[in-house]
Amino acid sequence: MGNDENVPASSSLASGGSVRVVLSTAPPGEAQRLAHALVEAGVAACVNLVPGVRSVYRWKGQVADDPETLLIAKVGAEHVEALAERLAALHPYEVPELLTLTPDQGLAQYVRWLGEQAPNA
Repeated sequence: MGNDENVPASSSLASGGSVRVVLSTAPPGEAQRLAHALVEAGVAACVNLVPGVRSVYRWKGQVADDPETLLIAKVGAEHVEALAERLAALHPYEVPELLTLTPDQGLAQYVRWLGEQAPNA
């Protein structure tokens, strides 16, 4: 991942079947704390924060409209449950969003790197 000028980038693709992309949202003031906690705990290899998301949803019979930050976590498939448990424990929402996606393919070096990043899950 990083920027190492001595290592040439490879364009070979690998199956993404061992990778999961986990989506969640959080209040803007909480998202960075959650992202750091997930990576520091070793249950996510990387978490992207996408600010400026606005969510409109029904909650307890009312329509809510809230600013949020989208968290996009990358993790090995075997670590999704640990990530879900940690997220649920730390998240300020009563019912936090958590959806997983399975990519078809990914850059082989990235897929390999990702699989090495969750030692504590």
